[in-house]
Amino acid sequence: MAMKIELRADKTAVIEGYVNAVERRSRVIPGQRGPFVEIVKAGVFAEALSKGKNVLLKLNHRQVLGDTEHRSLMLHEDNIGLYAKAVVSDAAVIESARKKELRGWSFGFKKLDDSWETGSDGMEERTLKRIELTEVTIVDKAALPVYPATSIEMRGEEASVIEFRSMDDTVDVVDCTPKEPEPAPDNSLYKRKLEVLKMKGV
Repeated sequence: MAMKIELRADKTAVIEGYVNAVERRSRVIPGQRGPFVEIVKAGVFAEALSKGKNVLLKLNHRQVLGDTEHRSLMLHEDNIGLYAKAVVSDAAVIESARKKELRGWSFGFKKLDDSWETGSDGMEERTLKRIELTEVTIVDKAALPVYPATSIEMRGEEASVIEFRSMDDTVDVVDCTPKEPEPAPDNSLYKRKLEVLKMKGV
């Protein structure tokens, strides 16, 4: 999957690509019950987005860059998976993009419904059937490479587990910002030499 980055003249970056694929086995994920692979059912992201809850756009699951409410992040599910398009104005993120330091996408979710079974290869297989999508994250070189992780969110007296997932991405950067003009060549020494030659009558 490719993350596409367009650096624009208005000092913003448009970053888009597939955050996660549906109906496809993930790489092996370590978990409390042992290693497993995961499949997101088709329609899971569309159903989550249909709830109209605000989804945050973050950097490395920490710094908030925008959200769906203010349309700096646009999300939809198609036959491949969850597609994101983000407009980022954070100068540090844009500079990281220019330096090709962005690595790809990750997302955070809360499990609402899933099922487990043992696959034909003996690997535990988890199928996500319903989720609450909490965030989409741009991952840069400061984060660990493609990784699974969890965090605990407290709401009143209830604790919710937020899981993070990311995929292997390739990153394509297109720089549309105006380039600094090349400095004019310094011909002053050459001109002085010509003047000396003229004075000598050469």
